[in-house]
Amino acid sequence: MDLRDTAPDSWEQEEEDVEAGDATGLQSALAALNVNAKPFVPNINAAVFVPTFLQSTPTETAVSDTSQAEPVARMEVSETVAPVENGGTEADMAVEDTWEHKEEPREGEPGGGALGEAGFIEEAREEEEMMEEEEEELPVLKVVPPPPDAPKKEHVNVVFIGHVDAGKSTIGGQIMYLTGMVEKRTLEKYEREAKEKNRETWYLSWALDTNQEERDKGKTVEVGRAYFETEKKHFTILDAPGHKSFVPNMIGGASQADLAVLVISARKGEFETGFEKGGQTREHAMLAKTAGVKHLIILVNKMDDPTVNWSLERYEECKEKLVPFLKKVGFNPKKDIYFMPCSGLTGANLKEPLEECTWYTGLPFIPHLDSLPSFSRIIDGPVRLPIVDKYKDMGTVILGKLESGSIFKAQQLVMMPNRHTVEVLSLLSDEVETDEAVPGENLKLRLKGIEEEEILPGFILCNAENLCHSGRTFDAQIVIIEHKSIICPGYNAVLHIHTCIEEIQITALICLVDKKTGEKSKTRPRFVKQDQVCIARLRCAGTICLETFKDFPQMGRFTLRDEGKTIAIGKVLKLVPEKD
Repeated sequence: MDLRDTAPDSWEQEEEDVEAGDATGLQSALAALNVNAKPFVPNINAAVFVPTFLQSTPTETAVSDTSQAEPVARMEVSETVAPVENGGTEADMAVEDTWEHKEEPREGEPGGGALGEAGFIEEAREEEEMMEEEEEELPVLKVVPPPPDAPKKEHVNVVFIGHVDAGKSTIGGQIMYLTGMVEKRTLEKYEREAKEKNRETWYLSWALDTNQEERDKGKTVEVGRAYFETEKKHFTILDAPGHKSFVPNMIGGASQADLAVLVISARKGEFETGFEKGGQTREHAMLAKTAGVKHLIILVNKMDDPTVNWSLERYEECKEKLVPFLKKVGFNPKKDIYFMPCSGLTGANLKEPLEECTWYTGLPFIPHLDSLPSFSRIIDGPVRLPIVDKYKDMGTVILGKLESGSIFKAQQLVMMPNRHTVEVLSLLSDEVETDEAVPGENLKLRLKGIEEEEILPGFILCNAENLCHSGRTFDAQIVIIEHKSIICPGYNAVLHIHTCIEEIQITALICLVDKKTGEKSKTRPRFVKQDQVCIARLRCAGTICLETFKDFPQMGRFTLRDEGKTIAIGKVLKLVPEKD
């Protein structure tokens, strides 16, 4: 019986026994150490290396007959030699033994026998793959750099807008899948994860909602970005948030867009919620128009829903309610608006025409985008690039859409309103490195000569010969859209102009403008109220970059917001110089 299992006669006795045992064990361990071992000296006259299959037994016997008197020295030599001599030495055997200890080959697997090493490598590779799958996998968009001689495709920025839960992110994800920008394997993984959370219909939106918070709640917060190509054009998808708390982010996304896709849900009750007073369908359509979007495609989504079932009556009902409102906002129903039924979840009528929907004769969504006429761009104008975002990555990186002019590598530009001179180190257009960029492209620029902390969203990159205007005070024409009480001088709101967000105060009301005739009132109004148009003087809390609407429409239109609502839209008429 093991002594440790029996109870001692007294605890003192046990402690003495343990101490005595420890002391004798330590002494024997110290005695075993060979303190006088000879220092290791490499054998320069060692025999030449001979591969195993050419070796005869004498070499082996020579190794076994080496002096037994110096075990430590012999062991050191064999350890050092082992990696060099891969013959049948003892050291080599020891190495092989350790491998076998680590990874015992299982029966019926390629781990045993002569295939031991191959099996081990195979298993390691499998483990690596498993690890990769377990890591949070963001959709790596397949960016194929175009061949150098290929003509450059036109860049078009499409913003998806609409009420919360209309299906904007799902349609974006489906388009990316249909155009081959997201792999099937990635989507299957999302589907598995979404099923675990009882949200199996959300998996497509995860291609654009990469943030964990966005995935958990099913709500987009930041503007998602992705891209796809057709035969003629290169599209950037800007997936705007639909929730009313994130309208400022949506305005930032719409300010970069050439084309807006208003997604509405045809499901009973959902369309009505989005379109009524508090819904985002109205506000988003209006903000898109203010942001300078000329063309609007209305996707009537969820047509496959059991309450709709591709019904023409429901489609026409949505259309009849929307057209008068869009007309009021400023879209021309004949030229600027195009209606289209679809289903984001099944992908119906997005790429291929649909058989079930016999009454719709137009092109599906992606071919329709491809067939749109080209947008007019100011290529030879001054460089204007409003900054959307910035971060540090081996230098200072900024993101934004080039509004006019062209940018190339090693170009010297000026950051306004700080007047920092910067140099372009590298240019990325939708993750593909280029040497030159033209208007309409979404760019990432790496800059030299400025720190990331010195840049704010809303700053503008210009060329030194033609700087953009900056200031704090300007006169503007404003349309009051929604405000319960009257607006007087001294009223504060938040100004959204291009990518810039700034607090503002109406310092003076100059005159009222008649909506129908455009005539200006002779006297200064004391206040303005809802649905009136006026010219007012506005003053910002800080210096901002802006242009007059006449000179540069994209940087001269703005919205005013207060208490989470859009109060007014307007355009800059005149910049007022600061008094010294």
